[in-house]
Amino acid sequence: MLNRVILMGRLVSDPELKTTANGISVTSLRLAVDRNYVKAGEERKADFFDVVCWRNTAEFVCRYFGKGSLIAVEGQLQSRTYQAKDGTNRYVVEVVADNVSFTGERRDNSGQSSYNQPYSQAYNEPVPQQPAPSYQSGSVDSFQEMPVDDDLPF
Repeated sequence: MLNRVILMGRLVSDPELKTTANGISVTSLRLAVDRNYVKAGEERKADFFDVVCWRNTAEFVCRYFGKGSLIAVEGQLQSRTYQAKDGTNRYVVEVVADNVSFTGERRDNSGQSSYNQPYSQAYNEPVPQQPAPSYQSGSVDSFQEMPVDDDLPF
């Protein structure tokens, strides 16, 4: 049987790390995933999914992600029932995360975005980048005309 789920979306709230009576770390979070299709004249809609992370994955999520963070979650669907405080039976379907990944922009300590900026793993500092080559500085005279060959091989 196959039961795999891969979602990418934004956290609806800050994850909160909890521990079970046995000392196992756990966190529950809600993920907003935008739908691909947008009807003309309407706003983009999102679906909301409940995700549960255990042990090291829960600690990782709570340490590095916050409300609004873009996150990729890989896991499996699980369903369960429980009795609410008012005595009614509730049925829940949630994603139990096996793997969680960064997917979006990286934020520094000041909250500033440093999107697509490579980081040195040793010091977690931005790596200086060489400017991209610019072809605007050349003149038309510096280009060579290519001969026209009507006998193309394709």
